[in-house]
Amino acid sequence: MSTEPETPAVAGETAAEETPTEEKNESSTLKVITWLSVGMAVAALGIFVGRELRNRYKFNHRTPYDFYDHASGNEKQMGEVGLGV
Repeated sequence: MSTEPETPAVAGETAAEETPTEEKNESSTLKVITWLSVGMAVAALGIFVGRELRNRYKFNHRTPYDFYDHASGNEKQMGEVGLGV
């Protein structure tokens, strides 16, 4: 407790003193949220575009073996399944 007499504060002065700090906090918070949102959007767009480019690359570089499943010779014959050999 102070022994000095308190001067009555005008309501406008108190609000004006607190406003720049509050506005700065709100402004920085909004900037952080905005940049996070922009970053997430750029990342999602990059993933989507990358997937599309990879699918197009794979489609344009097909081999004859991609057209016929039986052409590679890697699958087992049905007679070999379950014989215990």
